[in-house]
Amino acid sequence: MIRFFAAPIAAIALLSATAGGALAEEFDSRDIMGGGPNFFRSGANPIPRTTVMYNGNYAPGTIVVNTSERRLYLVLQNGQALRYGIGVGRDGFRWGGVHRITAKKEWPDWTPPSQMLARRPDLPRHMKGGIDNPLGARAMYLGSTLYRIHGSNEPETIGQAVSSGCFRMTNDDVSDLYSRVGVGTTVVVLNN
Repeated sequence: MIRFFAAPIAAIALLSATAGGALAEEFDSRDIMGGGPNFFRSGANPIPRTTVMYNGNYAPGTIVVNTSERRLYLVLQNGQALRYGIGVGRDGFRWGGVHRITAKKEWPDWTPPSQMLARRPDLPRHMKGGIDNPLGARAMYLGSTLYRIHGSNEPETIGQAVSSGCFRMTNDDVSDLYSRVGVGTTVVVLNN
């Protein structure tokens, strides 16, 4: 039994002793076992994307947003769906209905609507797309509404009710969804 643990411990000790400056500072043997200070450094999604069984009367390819669950479902074949964690509108900003994706943009610019500027006059009037932009890596525009499904540079808000009505996803998740759907995709927003 001791031999079983001796080799991995020796390897960790050797790696620690021979690692260069930056690597030695970054390395913590607890990271290998699922702990330590670098375990969450990857910026992992707080609500991982997963394939689930889905019982709904929606055609494959439909997006279903469930605001009370704070989840977005992309309906697949065979009674399954891809489930994503999302951020939703805070109290007074949640809504429901059926729309279609009317436009898709990569690293979109952001121009806050007049209603938002009235509430928050401190916001910029326009912001070029990029990593600091609140719309994140991708945006899918929903019909004639002011709302979008978009990325976020604040992954900690996923699973929360903090937006002005848009649906936030991590940049990784919104990029994945963006690659799977097209303009014209039906989006059903359930606000239970």
